[in-house]
Amino acid sequence: MPRLLLFAATTGYQIRVFAEAARRLGVDLTLATDRCHVLEDPWGDRAIPVRFGNMPGSLAACLDAIGDRRFDAVVAVGDAPTVLAADVTSAFDIPFHPPAAVRACHDKYRARQLFQAAGLNVPRFFRIPLSDDPDAAARRATYPCVLKPLGLSASRGVIRANHPDEFRAAFARIKTLLENAPDIRMAREEHSQYLQVEAYLPGREFAVEGILTRGAPRILAIFDKPDPLQGPYFEETIYVTPSRENAAAQGSMCESVARAVRVLGLYHGPFHAELRFNDTGVWMLEVAARPIGGLCSKALRFGSGMPLEELILRHAIGEDIVALQPAAAAAGVMMIPIPRGGVYEDVAGLDEARAVEGVDDVIITAKVGQLLTPLPEGASYLGFIFARGADPAAVERALRLAHAKLGFRIAMALPTLRSTRSTLNS
Repeated sequence: MPRLLLFAATTGYQIRVFAEAARRLGVDLTLATDRCHVLEDPWGDRAIPVRFGNMPGSLAACLDAIGDRRFDAVVAVGDAPTVLAADVTSAFDIPFHPPAAVRACHDKYRARQLFQAAGLNVPRFFRIPLSDDPDAAARRATYPCVLKPLGLSASRGVIRANHPDEFRAAFARIKTLLENAPDIRMAREEHSQYLQVEAYLPGREFAVEGILTRGAPRILAIFDKPDPLQGPYFEETIYVTPSRENAAAQGSMCESVARAVRVLGLYHGPFHAELRFNDTGVWMLEVAARPIGGLCSKALRFGSGMPLEELILRHAIGEDIVALQPAAAAAGVMMIPIPRGGVYEDVAGLDEARAVEGVDDVIITAKVGQLLTPLPEGASYLGFIFARGADPAAVERALRLAHAKLGFRIAMALPTLRSTRSTLNS
C-alpha cells in the first residue's frame, strides 16, 4: 500500500476529494495540517499538527513525527503548505518541487527577476520596502502601473494606479493590509515588508493548469478569463476551458509557461500559472507550485470523470497519467464576487440558479453572520457556480445567467471597538 503525506491548511473540499481518491486507490494517506497543535492526535486520524506561520518549527515537528515512517509521495494544497512540503521532501528521497523553486514562486519579485533573466516578457518592475517614501516611489513609476504584495494570491492587495495621487493611495492601502491583516501577520514572511510596482499590461488574461514529471511539464488546461481585468482591482470571476484562442496563441502560451516553470526550477508535481496575452505576445504574471485553489478544481475532469485531485494523487504515487486526457465537454466556474463589505445574511434565487441549463451546481460558501470583505483586502468569495456544455460560449452564458438569478442580502457591519477608537483619535 503506497503511503502519501498530504500538506494542507484546511480540511475543505479538496482534502475530502483526496481522501476519497486515496480510499479508492488503496493509498494510506496521512495529513499534515494546522487544525490543532496542542492535543496529541486530536482528530483520531494520525494527522501531523503543524503551524504554517512557523516554518522552522513545523519542519522540526514534521521530521520528528515522521521518524522512521516511510512515505512514498507528497502532495500539497495551498501556498504555505507547499513551502513546508518542499522543505520536508528535501530531507527524504521523495520527488517534489525544490524548496528554492517553491519560494521563488511565492515571491513575485524573485519570480520576475528569474523570468526577466531568461528572456521571458515581463513588464517594467521594481520593489520597494513599506518603510520607503511613497512620494519618491510614485515619481519613479510609469503610468498606468499596478502595485501588489509579493506573496499574496487571488489578486488580493493588487491595485492599479493611473497617476501619482492614486499611487500614494494604493501604497497606503496595501501597507495597511500587510501590517494589520491577522493572517498575513501570523505568517511573518519577510517579503510582506515590501510591495512591487509594475507597468500595467493591457490584454486578455488566462490561467494555465499543469503538472511536472521529473522536470517535464504537461499542460492540463488553459482557462479563459472572459471578464476584462483592467482595475482598479483585479477580482477574478469566470474561468472557462477549453480556451477559445486560436491554436497559435495557445501554443505560445504553453511554450511560455513551460519555459517559466523550468526557469523557476519546479521539478515534480502540479503548478498553476497566470499570464496575459496581447498583440506583443505572452506576458508571464506568476506561477504557483500547487494546483488551482479550493472549489475551482471541480471545473476540471479527466477521462470519464476523474477529478483533478485523483489525477494529482495518481501522479504522486508514480502512476503514468499520460492517457488521462481532459473531459471532452467544455466547463467553467464562476467565483461569486463580494459586491460590498458587511455581514452575510441570506441568498435568494438559489434553486432558480441551479435550474439553469448547463449549470452543474451552485455552492454558497459564505456563512450566516460571516463578515464579508471585498477585494482588494478580502481573501474569499460568496461561493461558486459550476457549468458544463457543448462549447465554452454556452458555459459562459450559463454561469452569467445563474449569477443573475442570485440575490444576496448583506447587512451593514457595525464598527468594532478598535475602529471606533481609531476614528475618535484621528
